[in-house]
Amino acid sequence: MTPQTLTDRELNRALLARQGLLERLDLPLPQAVEAIGAVQAQYGPALPVALWTRVRGVDADSVRTALEQRTLVVGTLLRRTLHLVTPAEHAAYAAVVVAAGDDTWRRTRGESDAAADRFREGLTEFAGSVARSPEEVTDWIEKWVAAHPQAIDAGELEFQRTYKWRPFRSTVAVTRSPAGGVWDEAVPEGVLAAPAPAGGPPAPEAALHDVVHRHLRAFGPAGAADIAQWTGMKVTPVKALLKSLEGRLAVFKDESGQLLYDLPDAPRPPAAEPAPVRLLPWFDSTLLAYAPKRRARILPPEHRDAVYAKANLQLKPTFLVDGTVAGVWSLDRKRREAVLTLTPLEELSRAVTAELVAEAERLLPVCVPDGPARVVVAG
Repeated sequence: MTPQTLTDRELNRALLARQGLLERLDLPLPQAVEAIGAVQAQYGPALPVALWTRVRGVDADSVRTALEQRTLVVGTLLRRTLHLVTPAEHAAYAAVVVAAGDDTWRRTRGESDAAADRFREGLTEFAGSVARSPEEVTDWIEKWVAAHPQAIDAGELEFQRTYKWRPFRSTVAVTRSPAGGVWDEAVPEGVLAAPAPAGGPPAPEAALHDVVHRHLRAFGPAGAADIAQWTGMKVTPVKALLKSLEGRLAVFKDESGQLLYDLPDAPRPPAAEPAPVRLLPWFDSTLLAYAPKRRARILPPEHRDAVYAKANLQLKPTFLVDGTVAGVWSLDRKRREAVLTLTPLEELSRAVTAELVAEAERLLPVCVPDGPARVVVAG
């Protein structure tokens, strides 16, 4: 049978439904994070915004509490970028990162001794049950290097020391955690050993299968190029896996004729389904879950340059009107006041503007728990 063609608007409604952007998810926070997929976490203040806009009952303390209780963890995962996931799902994401070749801590081509292969194992033991600060890790590393003088190439040593061993601390073997145990707004530099699955690390094939399933659950329908973009994998193995699963997946096409895959029972609301206004954070996952040229379901092409700041690789916070990006917003924290500014990228009606202001006012206590704050509409 010829696959059904889905319009960008139909794909949009499918995405919004899964992300809690049509109706907020009524789930415990860990289950909600699994439902919406690994959450971009390189900018700490984005996390409460990302979850507040998708999940009922989230407030300024929800994410911090979950991180302190380790029901959620932050680690370097997909595309060597920090992500928020549950401990149960960390291992499969980590295995895919390793399979993609994105987990090496070495940054030079110098030859290292076989002992260097055991280097990272030593770190996970050192940070196995107690979060370690960057200074503690560096001290441990230098003692290890002194005890194994031939293990690491001189050029690699120089590079790592220049960057205070940050590349070595940015692997899937560890997650981020404050050395004192108390989280604040920023993602901490301290590390704690990553959650260890009971049966050991999953096989690469099984891990890729799980992560592909998670991408479709959170962002489908999607194509091989979309999943490869999100995971950091090459397109070929993703395409082969999807092809092998065609009998168990729903298959569609987009308006350009690209094949899309989906979980058969996943929500795909009609295009006419109303979509409320929503505010998305910095680096929102919905804007990064697809190949760059295939994001029209959420980001109109004419707004792309206003959202992506190429000079510093920033992805600005945005707001949705009728399901797609219609503007950007910013938060300016001053000594006595915080100002959230909404900047439309297209003409908005008075009614829509009023909805946006009301939603922004509800968001402000999450961004600024204490102190006066106000919303401004610019442009």
